[in-house]
Amino acid sequence: QAEEELKEGCARQALQLQEMGRRERLLRADVGRTKEQLESFKTRVMGACSPAAAVGVAGKAVTEQQVIEKVRQISDENRQSSGREKCLQEELNSRLSKEKEVSANIEVFKKSLRELQ
Repeated sequence: QAEEELKEGCARQALQLQEMGRRERLLRADVGRTKEQLESFKTRVMGACSPAAAVGVAGKAVTEQQVIEKVRQISDENRQSSGREKCLQEELNSRLSKEKEVSANIEVFKKSLRELQ
């Protein structure tokens, strides 16, 4: 009976090992697909950021650091552009305000001129 129990225990362990092996293969396949997706994503990001950089230096794969640097560069450029846009908007508003003031002064001048005539 002890021998039968040992055989059953060994059989259960063998089944568990087979199941663990199957799960490991599935996980490895998932990791492989995820790596491929990451590489594809990095290439698309670099292609969108800089088409020449999408191929990488001398045909080498694009690294995460290159993608991060390019995204940072674009983010910095975006912030600078937003700052310039804000300054230009303020300048435009200032000029429009001055233009309204000048127009109002012209109207006052025209009115005064008519009254004088």
